[in-house]
Amino acid sequence: MASVGGAKRLEATVHGRVQGVGFRWWVERVAARLQLVGWVANDSSGSVILVVEGDTSGIDHLAAELWKGPSGAVVERVDSRFAPPTGQFRRFEIRAGGHPGD
Repeated sequence: MASVGGAKRLEATVHGRVQGVGFRWWVERVAARLQLVGWVANDSSGSVILVVEGDTSGIDHLAAELWKGPSGAVVERVDSRFAPPTGQFRRFEIRAGGHPGD
């Protein structure tokens, strides 16, 4: 997971029309391409939440892409928090809605 640029963790909540448009599967594809690990889930509030760890450049790229989302999504706001990685994830997964977190 770590590389020359280091590693970090992104915890984000994406608000807008982000459920029912394939947003979680889109995040999974982007994360796989960037070799990131963690999870994404629908939230009961209608938003999408995610926790992702990996190479700093990959995390930064995903953070920027969240503002676009897949076609059909309308992203109104992304609340992001960056932190040091915990190393607890081995893969990326789509979790059931309302997941309480790590």
